[in-house]
Amino acid sequence: MSGQSTAEKLKRYTQLEYILVGDLRDLLEDPIDDDNLRWIHAVVDALLDSLPVEFELKRQGGYLREVLERHPNWLCHVATLESQHRRLCRHLRELRNRLSDPDHVEETARVLSLELKAWMDNFDAHNRQERRLMQTAMNLEVGTGD
Repeated sequence: MSGQSTAEKLKRYTQLEYILVGDLRDLLEDPIDDDNLRWIHAVVDALLDSLPVEFELKRQGGYLREVLERHPNWLCHVATLESQHRRLCRHLRELRNRLSDPDHVEETARVLSLELKAWMDNFDAHNRQERRLMQTAMNLEVGTGD
């Protein structure tokens, strides 16, 4: 990806994450066995590899810079999303570490399956919030009074 612009790289990482989250959803629909658990682990590892890179690409030039240029007073919204992204990465890393724990794998797998589903829902909500903030910032016209 060395010859690509930041925007192109970001698009590729975003697409990759979309595919990985879809794969993880599919895997979690199947019964948890050793083979399925290995695949879940591999997908979570791939997500943990891509999420920090994607966010770093978003931060190059300023995270949600376009929003802050139009609405500097929205800094708290942007900071909340940035913090939320870090928490999502940290939580996924914790889930991955628990997936690696050989003790109580079967019991842990059922609980982790639910927690991974909740994580994916939170990740999707985070991405929607980013898009909504960007769309609102671009579409909101702050006019002068009559």
